[in-house]
Amino acid sequence: MRKLTLPREEYMTPGHLACQGCGGALAMRLALKALGKKTILSIPACCWSVIDGPFPYSAAGVPLFHAPFETAASTSAGVSAAMKILGKEDVNVVAWAGDGGTFDIGIQAISGAAERGDNILYIVYDNEAYMNTGIQRSSATPYKAWTTTTPYKFPKSRPKKDIIGILAAHKVPYVATATVAYAEDFVKKVKKAAQMKGFRLIQILSPCPPGWKTPPEITIKLARLAVQTGVFPLYEVENGEKYKINIKPKKLKPVIEYLKLQGRFRHLTQKDVEEIQGMVDRKWKLLLAKEEFSKQIENLL
Repeated sequence: MRKLTLPREEYMTPGHLACQGCGGALAMRLALKALGKKTILSIPACCWSVIDGPFPYSAAGVPLFHAPFETAASTSAGVSAAMKILGKEDVNVVAWAGDGGTFDIGIQAISGAAERGDNILYIVYDNEAYMNTGIQRSSATPYKAWTTTTPYKFPKSRPKKDIIGILAAHKVPYVATATVAYAEDFVKKVKKAAQMKGFRLIQILSPCPPGWKTPPEITIKLARLAVQTGVFPLYEVENGEKYKINIKPKKLKPVIEYLKLQGRFRHLTQKDVEEIQGMVDRKWKLLLAKEEFSKQIENLL
């Protein structure tokens, strides 16, 4: 039997206000296991600003700031500067935000913090829409997905924004993807990022039962299928150049196995599914090529 390597310590407490099967709640639990008690969070408007509980209560178990929607990165940058002045450079300063506050509303503060090299870890729990305010489309919403602002007759017509590619282009020390289905990979990446200096970002796919129109008990299954179908590959990029795929299925499963379990894709036609499959296949081949090319470049240098 394979021995699990997850830390035993628990920092997140019971009594939080997340929905059943919330990927974002599990993501926080795993992240805090990796980060430990010496962590300060900055949380903008998102599901987690509700999940944490009403003031003065908090389920996170570590100090945190509730920040305006667009300011998770800039608030954390300020906290990081304060910790440096106080000589407390062993504290993990973490911006924790949803996809709306990251891909859309907060991207200017993220880009600024990345360009300056602010010493923060930015973690986006990506549930692929503005779930806290009623399941509206974000730029992280997948192609052809239903939301309340992209109804089934007019589903989202553009592909999901590549936030990892955008931050890798900033040449930051570390960016990576993770999911709640591969907990050991998740914790390993958070620990690795915490040991680095400068701006780092981890994107966590976090299934949302109400927003994805799925039963709460299949959250982990969905997160795993996202990886196994190539919809959400698990990989990391160091210094904008070194690509490494962390979980590499021998053969990708058909994307329909992932799509058919979600009500937000119930309207898809066979042609739609074939188009999405083609997009996923192309993305996977491109990622494989990037990994191989970065190996060749590293050998030359």
